[in-house]
Amino acid sequence: MGNPLDGAALDAAMEDVHRAGMPGLFAEVRDGDRVWRGAAGVADVTTGRPVTADMRHRIGSITKTFTTAAVLQQAEAGRIGLDTPIGRYLPELVPGERGDAITVRMLINHTSGLAEYLPWAYPSLKAFPDLANTGPQSLDDHRLTRFDPVELIGMGVAAPPVGTPGGAPGLYSNTNYLLLARLLERVTGTTAEQCITRNVIERAGLRHTEFPAGPNVEGPHSRLYEAWFGMIDPPRDHSVHDMSWVGPSASLISTVADLNRLYGMLLAGKIVSPSSLAQMQRTVRIVSQEGKPIDYGLGLYPMEGPGQGVFWGHGGTVWGGGSLAMIRADGRRSMAVAMNLQRWNGLDSSGRPQPHPIDDALATLYRVAMYG
Repeated sequence: MGNPLDGAALDAAMEDVHRAGMPGLFAEVRDGDRVWRGAAGVADVTTGRPVTADMRHRIGSITKTFTTAAVLQQAEAGRIGLDTPIGRYLPELVPGERGDAITVRMLINHTSGLAEYLPWAYPSLKAFPDLANTGPQSLDDHRLTRFDPVELIGMGVAAPPVGTPGGAPGLYSNTNYLLLARLLERVTGTTAEQCITRNVIERAGLRHTEFPAGPNVEGPHSRLYEAWFGMIDPPRDHSVHDMSWVGPSASLISTVADLNRLYGMLLAGKIVSPSSLAQMQRTVRIVSQEGKPIDYGLGLYPMEGPGQGVFWGHGGTVWGGGSLAMIRADGRRSMAVAMNLQRWNGLDSSGRPQPHPIDDALATLYRVAMYG
């Protein structure tokens, strides 16, 4: 199924994304035992230092797959019930009727009805407040702010609900995953970061994946350029940024090779059991962070190509950085892509992102990487 790796076509597709306006991007594609790695463009627009395929990168919400795997491992051990109300574990964080109605599974698949604490969902919330008015100033103001996760959860829980628990469509919300991190802490007696590191990252043998100890990315990496829908011009480097505003929801640093390895081992049943993997692949309808309806499982979502089978994985964005990792359901073909510019689209008069040449070039790259 699908076509063998075509390195020349992949190189050309990468160059087209760079030419369309992406400063730099890099990727790894695997097909069985064959591996292609490539990079195009620069890691630093000032010095012209090139990107390389082995660079470390902030992977954003791809972290959610890692966090979900750690929760499912605890479920397999009988310490967590997926359909147990979160109020049984964390009554102080989700009290009362909502704590009784929202299950662990609803947190993982974003059907809890809990609001996003980030203010593009609710302007009254305090984290990055001026983003609600599409102003980027608070990105700079909070570069080195150390956010308290309990406070962030409190904002999401206190905001008006965005749906009824278990109702469809759900709404993507980082509040859910900060709660899952507290749940891991409660049942394991260690931090969520330690639990995920020991039970997922180390189990998968990922040598270049870690939670950041501070605001810097250690080791070879690209600068990360945030455009905030054309309002930061030229785009500003946000590679130094305290990631406590998302924590175990979206703060991991990894490489494209490590991501392909993780998803390969996950689908091979080496991270969670086959029955847990089957639960991860049971999808519900939710509205993504970009406002688009998508099918979402437990820390995974599917992408489908014409007649080529389903790919499972996750995407991620941080200030200035984006990534996508996908693996075919049979485990034979996988891709991981990282890029160093975000929110390149301008907004129209109603505030909707306008099409940009980067969008089409990336879609072509993904098609070549996944389907040949």
